[in-house]
Amino acid sequence: MSAALYVSLLLLYLQNSVGVYCIDATTSVGVGAEVPPPQDVTIITLNTNYTLSWNWDQSNAVTFTTQYVGKYELKFKKKIPNWTTACEETSQRSCDLTAFNLHYLGIYMLRVQANVNGRHSNWVLLEFCPDKDAAVGPPSKVDLAPAGSDLDVFISDPLTSTNSSMKEKLDQMYYLILYSERSEDTRALRTQTLTSSANVVTLPNLKAWTWYCVSVQTHADFYNKSSSFTSPQCMQTEGNTPWWLIFLCFLGSLVICFLVILLSLYTFFWFYKTIKATFYPSTQIPTHFKECFYDSPGSDIPRLLAPDSDSELLCEVTISPEPAILEVHNPPPEALLAPPSGLEPDSSGRHTRQDSSSSGDSGVYSSGGSSNLRQPNSSQFSTGAEDVWKGPFNLEQVKMQEMTPGLKSQLLITDEGIVDMCV
Repeated sequence: MSAALYVSLLLLYLQNSVGVYCIDATTSVGVGAEVPPPQDVTIITLNTNYTLSWNWDQSNAVTFTTQYVGKYELKFKKKIPNWTTACEETSQRSCDLTAFNLHYLGIYMLRVQANVNGRHSNWVLLEFCPDKDAAVGPPSKVDLAPAGSDLDVFISDPLTSTNSSMKEKLDQMYYLILYSERSEDTRALRTQTLTSSANVVTLPNLKAWTWYCVSVQTHADFYNKSSSFTSPQCMQTEGNTPWWLIFLCFLGSLVICFLVILLSLYTFFWFYKTIKATFYPSTQIPTHFKECFYDSPGSDIPRLLAPDSDSELLCEVTISPEPAILEVHNPPPEALLAPPSGLEPDSSGRHTRQDSSSSGDSGVYSSGGSSNLRQPNSSQFSTGAEDVWKGPFNLEQVKMQEMTPGLKSQLLITDEGIVDMCV
């Protein structure tokens, strides 16, 4: 065998041997490799809200465990530190530590571990001091109020997780106030600053009737902490009111008062006239209508209908025609002596009517007379007739003709019975 062939076989053998070795080495590392720990472990803070966060680049199903302990406990080598578990076997890449009320001036050690199929990674440690590492937030609220030509700024302190003021944690906390005129041209703005630890600050030397925008930032100089600025709040300042505006306001108030008084008077008189026309009408109701609608003729209160009475009251009004004038005619003496045509003399010397059925309409009858009866005087009859027909309408007129003088002195014959008179 030549030397060249020997060398070729030797190289081929070495290559195959190395390849097998490499495969075995890789397999042994994949089976027995440790779980890598979490990466980029940081703490996110704002006032007293703390959240531990990390990254994990592997695609395996993994859970994490987070614990903390006071740093002073780690100084005792003979004593095992008591780690408090904050998050156990969680799949999230963060753990909230706010609920554990870590002391703001304390120093703590935080650690996090990855768990994959029962295997654990190494712990990743992080030192945390809230007073030094926790960020401070901006004011919780900023309000503006005009104070003449100046502005009052009302600042509410940033709040902790228990809604208390951060001034309880940071004694030397103060505010940086940034204010400027509002203008469309930002290059022409002249920004001014003012620092104050008070919650109510007055911005001085402002222009009257000018818009200003204000932003506030929280500061703590011990650890050089500063927050972000609040969103700008804008308001217009006030000033002395011009005389023409005062005159217009006064004139407007006079006009409004005049209109209100005029409307009130008009409404009052309208109600007065309506009530008067309803309850005290100018046209009086006739007497015969009052008898129907009122309780009594002299009462001014109308009769109210009872619930079970008829819905309407009907009054029947009868208009009487003018009464006829009564005329009394004095018959001649011959008519008084001669018997009437309808009467026949009987044997007793009395006159009887032929038709007995008309005896009820013959007028006045007398049976058996006395010789002392005299014919009534015409003047007495006339006076009596006037008294009878004299009524409330005063429409009667009785005309009596002059009666015969012989009738006044003539005696009535008792035997003649009935004397007919024409009326």
